[in-house]
Amino acid sequence: MKIGMIGLGKMGGNMVTRLLNGGQEIVAYDLSEDNIKLAEGHGAQGARTLDELIAKLPAPRAVWVMVPSGAATESTVMKLAEKMQAGDIIIDGGNSNYKDSQRRAATLLERGIHFVDVGTSGGVWGLAEGYAMMVGGELTAVASLTPIFQVLAPAPDQGWGRMGPSGSGHYVKMVHNGIEYGMMQAYAEGFELMHAKSEMQLDMAQIAELWRHGSVIRSWLLDLTADALTGDAEFSDLSDYVADSGEGRWTVVDALNEGIPAPVITLSVQMRLRSQQKSSYAGKMLSAMRRAFGGHAVKKVEHEAEESIVPEVNTPEAAKPQNIPASGARQDGDAERQLGETGQKPVNPDPTDTENKGAGQS
Repeated sequence: MKIGMIGLGKMGGNMVTRLLNGGQEIVAYDLSEDNIKLAEGHGAQGARTLDELIAKLPAPRAVWVMVPSGAATESTVMKLAEKMQAGDIIIDGGNSNYKDSQRRAATLLERGIHFVDVGTSGGVWGLAEGYAMMVGGELTAVASLTPIFQVLAPAPDQGWGRMGPSGSGHYVKMVHNGIEYGMMQAYAEGFELMHAKSEMQLDMAQIAELWRHGSVIRSWLLDLTADALTGDAEFSDLSDYVADSGEGRWTVVDALNEGIPAPVITLSVQMRLRSQQKSSYAGKMLSAMRRAFGGHAVKKVEHEAEESIVPEVNTPEAAKPQNIPASGARQDGDAERQLGETGQKPVNPDPTDTENKGAGQS
């Protein structure tokens, strides 16, 4: 099958390589000429404009969009829609809000263009291990993309499936990421508790490795944790800043809207928000109140924390703690986006406001 791919970053670029290795044909487009040339080096046809990309695809066309969620996805999908024809398919494989996907599907349907939303999990390991794909969209449109999903998945009949109508793929991926937040938080809290038990001299790497085999809490997350602990088990070069890309917040908001209790996911999101604060106003206020009513000693700020970033990841090796640059390394644009995709922005309840202008407004 021949398909277009827009967005050749870590995920999109690796997906192109996996598809090519699986015998599919790819027309690749990106804003970066270097990324296009890299894809061409793996066997893809390069395109320097959207018009060129569409011209190189046979009708009915299928184009997979793998760009940052929000304004970038909205702009790309709408520009594509202006150039495509009835019967063509636009696939959004990013982490879009499911309400955005429902709206885009309805808009494109008016033009006879199919919209398929694919919640994609696998990260930098997807090239070798395959991707889990939660697919939403019209049944016939999804079925026509079967060769693509079969190659990208861990196995042709595993790790992918149609969830339901448009938006369902991104909805299931949203909940998937909310669960991921909770699992990560539970591991982190448990290991911190054991790390603090200094009199027992517990070996964190040994425990993680032991738990990987036969334990009821074994998982891929634990596999990755065990691998990370074989480097610097103290994570001495890491800040405790933990970014959130939105899906956890959306999960909590949806749980509230549905009246479904989700305390673990909610608290894990709150912990990420706390980590993003250099200092907590609430904590300062608590300190001030204790001083006011009891004359208790307080601790003043001595210096601001200095943070660094994980480098661009081309292979899983680069994501290991020992490969983090020295403190104070310059943040490039993409790294800043990764650390603050949502940052301190409140959730915007209006899915049509793609630029998040209404964030924080009631």
